[in-house]
Amino acid sequence: MAKAKYYLMLCESVYGEEAERIGLVSLCVEDDELQDKALEVARKLANGAPSAIRWTKYALNNWYRSMGPAYDASTALEMLGFTGPEVEEGLAAHLEKRAPNFDPESSA
Repeated sequence: MAKAKYYLMLCESVYGEEAERIGLVSLCVEDDELQDKALEVARKLANGAPSAIRWTKYALNNWYRSMGPAYDASTALEMLGFTGPEVEEGLAAHLEKRAPNFDPESSA
């Protein structure tokens, strides 16, 4: 959560190696290795114990489904953020190649 807050609140880019290091993605490979790695993972799954894989996936998906309301709320709040004056200032600053000047009084 701490890393998620850091990157989301500061709007910083996360590159592949860092995303893998902090667990945001499962694996990071070079572009030319992607197809081979994907096939390697697919073969391991295809050759694994079907019931064990099925029940593990089911259990983990239950956890994801339980987070549905939190995801819905975060998406709604993000969309609300796109409706305020900060969007106009942020876009103007980007187009004018300057730092944005946000009104501190507009924050919730």
